[in-house]
Amino acid sequence: MNQTEFLTLLQKYQEGTLSHEEKDKLEAWYLHKASNSNQQLNEYELEDSYDYLKSKLPLHQEPKVIRIWPRVAVAASIAVLMGTGIFYFTKSEKEQNIQVAAKPVEIAPGGNRGILTLSNGKQIVLSDITSKDTIAKEGDQDQVTIKIDANGVITYVINPNADTSEEDENSFNTLSTPTGGQYNIVLADGTKVFLNAVSSVKYPTQFNGSKRIVELDGEAYFEVAEDKSKPFIVKSDKQSIEVLGTHFNVHAYDNESVVKTTLLEGSVAVTSRDQKAILKPGQQSGVSDNTAKISIKEVDTEAAIAWKNGRFKFDNADLKSVMKQLERWYGIKVEYRGDVSDVRFNGGTFRNKNLSEVLKVLELSNIKFKVEGKTIIVYP
Repeated sequence: MNQTEFLTLLQKYQEGTLSHEEKDKLEAWYLHKASNSNQQLNEYELEDSYDYLKSKLPLHQEPKVIRIWPRVAVAASIAVLMGTGIFYFTKSEKEQNIQVAAKPVEIAPGGNRGILTLSNGKQIVLSDITSKDTIAKEGDQDQVTIKIDANGVITYVINPNADTSEEDENSFNTLSTPTGGQYNIVLADGTKVFLNAVSSVKYPTQFNGSKRIVELDGEAYFEVAEDKSKPFIVKSDKQSIEVLGTHFNVHAYDNESVVKTTLLEGSVAVTSRDQKAILKPGQQSGVSDNTAKISIKEVDTEAAIAWKNGRFKFDNADLKSVMKQLERWYGIKVEYRGDVSDVRFNGGTFRNKNLSEVLKVLELSNIKFKVEGKTIIVYP
């Protein structure tokens, strides 16, 4: 196919007037070129090619493209003309040959992934389990049965005939999530725990003592079943939280300097070192090594639990804390080129989007990103 015939078909493609025969011909030509091309485009060729193509075709209004990769983003406008690839032209004396450049590889979002470690040390990859399976039975005479329900939530069912007079101190399970993973669990007392990426929660298979104690590393949202006779306690690196029955979020990653507890309803008591603070709904406490006192402030609770609801939501969030969320969810590494300490974000998007779509939203705050494999380079 020569250049004139190709341009004619490409214009018809844009206008939606291609016949079935012409469409087959264009796609066959494209596939042949794509499979036989070893040439790669540099950023200048892409920009020159785009200008050339505009001069040859009566293009309609150019779609808006937010810059993610410097200069190379112009190619995205040409991609609108042909969803299967990006075209450019190189001049020769006899004719102008058409080459094809590959699209950048998309980085997909995370999903439901988790590992359950039983009290005997056995590890179970939860993606291998279905709702028809019984995960395990724990305790003497099978006191507790562990299952997954139809929604993929781990549930603990206590045998009504089990002897619960003494608590087995060694019968603890741990639910953990990898990078790009999240998981939900219902504990033996009915408490619901939503675990964010790169997090773990350790808990007894049943609560037989005077307190319900769990240990958290990372981030989790708790909907605690009310039991006035047994306080529910969440222990993390820098603090302890005590409640009777309430909804709250704990952000306690070991690579972040501040442990944040956000209360949605009820009441919680946060204890750190010799300090104790009572939170009201809509408040968030902060505990760090740099301050002796527990800080309390009013916050947007929707932003604090956006991850649980499948969203990224930023309420005056600094750039580095935003990028830490993306690192944990997309499995990327972030590098900074220049000072970004004063960059703040408001707004958000959905967590089920590919990374490139999330970066487009962040670029509205005049931050630039360059993607190199699984490394994201940030420029102010």
